[in-house]
Amino acid sequence: MRTHMHTPRSGGHRAMLARWAVTLLSLTWSTYHSLAIPRVTECGLSCSQGFTCRNHVNRNVFNSFCRQPPPSMSRSVLEALMLSTVMKCAPQDGCSLLLRVHASLTLHESLRGLEACSMSLDTQETHCHSMRVSRASRRQQVGQQLQVHFNCFEVSMAQSLYITLRTVPHFCGVQLNQQYNVEDCRDEDVGRNVPDCFGEAPFSWDHYLGRPSAEKLSYWVDRSRKVVLVQVPEAPGSPDYYLRLCLKWFTCEDAGEPVQVTANSVSRMVSLPYSQEMPCLCLESWPATPDAVRTQTCPFEDDTEALWDAIHYHPGSQALSWEPACPVSGHVSLCWRPGPGAHCLELENSDRPAHRRVQYSLVDTQPQLCLKFSTSLGFWVRCPFEQPRFPAWKMTIQWAPSRAHLRVAFFSPSPTSFQVRLCHRRKMWPLACHQKLQATPLPPASVSRGDFTTDPPVAFVDIPRDEACGPDTCIQGWRTDMHFSAPQQLCNLQCAAEAQTPGTSDLTELHGRELRVKK
Repeated sequence: MRTHMHTPRSGGHRAMLARWAVTLLSLTWSTYHSLAIPRVTECGLSCSQGFTCRNHVNRNVFNSFCRQPPPSMSRSVLEALMLSTVMKCAPQDGCSLLLRVHASLTLHESLRGLEACSMSLDTQETHCHSMRVSRASRRQQVGQQLQVHFNCFEVSMAQSLYITLRTVPHFCGVQLNQQYNVEDCRDEDVGRNVPDCFGEAPFSWDHYLGRPSAEKLSYWVDRSRKVVLVQVPEAPGSPDYYLRLCLKWFTCEDAGEPVQVTANSVSRMVSLPYSQEMPCLCLESWPATPDAVRTQTCPFEDDTEALWDAIHYHPGSQALSWEPACPVSGHVSLCWRPGPGAHCLELENSDRPAHRRVQYSLVDTQPQLCLKFSTSLGFWVRCPFEQPRFPAWKMTIQWAPSRAHLRVAFFSPSPTSFQVRLCHRRKMWPLACHQKLQATPLPPASVSRGDFTTDPPVAFVDIPRDEACGPDTCIQGWRTDMHFSAPQQLCNLQCAAEAQTPGTSDLTELHGRELRVKK
């Protein structure tokens, strides 16, 4: 049997088909964009596996007194503060809202626990919850990452809160803060399940603008095509609409030309292209009426990855800079990795606020030197000098002419000043370092072989064998003619006791591995 397809020829049929397609797409996009609030059966405290934690009685008093942190504690020991709303439901009473506080930290030997406090911005009322890590966990898990969930903050719909996360004991400057707005009755899940919303009319775009109710403004992000698809609601007597993408700072700055959707358009669907997902890239819409209220929706609020890539190195001034493309609350610091996969350790005096342009002058272009970005959502590390096009000096270890010493030799494409220090490992970073030794410069090679690593060294330091060899001992070397330099480090040199063959030396390069120097 043959099936025939009849193509509608009249304009009325085409308009009806277009409205049917738009309605279907609008329903699909609205469902896609709406996410249910997670349910919990009871409030409580939980910690990551392997840790023993317990609730601690708290009097809901916000204590502002603090003590100075120990030198071994980094300001970023509190790594992340993440907030979300959860719902606890009872069959007869409906549902109530709770605030979930998720904290991440690196356990330090001086920390006993965490305290999270929620303050209402309307009433200044404060509620605090705190936890303690057992002594056994603190002793066994030092340096490990600890995840903590607080689920017992009772909140009200549409409440504005200010959350503070601090260490126990409270160390000055070691805390995270974040403002949070609880969902209101316009959220579909809240409006359907929270008793305070019962009897209220559901939120609609046209009701917000003072017009008869109509469908919500719907949008969908097509990341593969880098476009935001918007469906403007259709209602009798509705005016024209303007839509655009903008970068939201204090005001919404243009990121594209406004698109006008006329009242008599057959299709009220608009495609708005964008170049990159950023948290402040927002969809702004307003009716074509005098003094119209403009509203913004920001579909990429959690897409912060692109912010950390705006790093620039200036070879002439040897400066490293970063500038936020969106408003950011947090801080930036330089750090260095002792080895592959290791935690990035902050350099002294490099912490900067992240809300404006950051620049570091005279920066050493070592592959292990990185930028660390810390916000309430977590932290990100970018290492801009990992590419081979950046010149990097090398440090090696060999036997000195005196058999009682090891020689730390430095190779560099240009004359440079270096320093060495001996360090000893302990349970927590940083290492215990002492005895700084200035490297002795050597005259440059008269004829270069083209590869500076095969040329004679530019500087050296001789270290007594008894001090350099042995377990838990590390040798660090770094440049002293730069404001910010990442050290190269070699640990656990095991020096054999047999005599060195005359005229030979085992030259070892430093790459963070445990190496053996033969004598």
